[in-house]
Amino acid sequence: MSENGHCALVTGASRGIGAAIATGLAADGVPVGVNYRRDREGADHVVADIEEAGGRALAVQADVAQAGAEKELFSELEEHFGPVLVLVNNAGTRADALAPQIDDEAWEHVIETNLSAAFRTTRRALRAMLRARFGRVVNVASIVGQRANPGQANYAASKAGLVALTKTVAAEVARRSVTVNAVAPGFVETELTEGVSRELVEAVPARRAGTPEEVAACVRFLASEQASYVTGALLTVDGGLTA
Repeated sequence: MSENGHCALVTGASRGIGAAIATGLAADGVPVGVNYRRDREGADHVVADIEEAGGRALAVQADVAQAGAEKELFSELEEHFGPVLVLVNNAGTRADALAPQIDDEAWEHVIETNLSAAFRTTRRALRAMLRARFGRVVNVASIVGQRANPGQANYAASKAGLVALTKTVAAEVARRSVTVNAVAPGFVETELTEGVSRELVEAVPARRAGTPEEVAACVRFLASEQASYVTGALLTVDGGLTA
């Protein structure tokens, strides 16, 4: 059990933005569940970094795209650290192609991973949050949900849906001091963005890609006590690309 009786869960946290978020939340004093699907080595590395810095973390395996996987995931964290009162839905995937070439499998896999999984983990987390009259849900969306990027119809639909989910749930639970927000990264240097056109970077007013740590800093604020009056918001982190 943590000192303050609760913990954070970051899905898809074995590398990239998720790893930076997990590390940042742990630095803020919250025990963190580092979720991974296949990359146990990466998750263990994140946990080791957190513990070396004096934090507490646990690597927890689950494919959140699979319905029901969240049940065991939450149970393990609750037993180890206490209730999950900070949830960051970061797990995401891409299967890029022009719309006529996206088959049903590619569509469903992206929607299940990026949107349905976030709904299921949020639904599970809200039980404890509503009882505690405190909770923070932060969804990692994308500027692609608001700005067309040809070849990513499935990804864009999942991220736009995630923003709509964020706003709706935020309105439902605000009276219980539970906040639900989203961050929308632009071009950030991670494995997920490998292969994305470098012309996108040239279009960024800041003239550079973002870092996972810059996105994590925004998530840390939204998960903090200081953000208690911020809910239903979308915080864009894109170097001015959508300005």
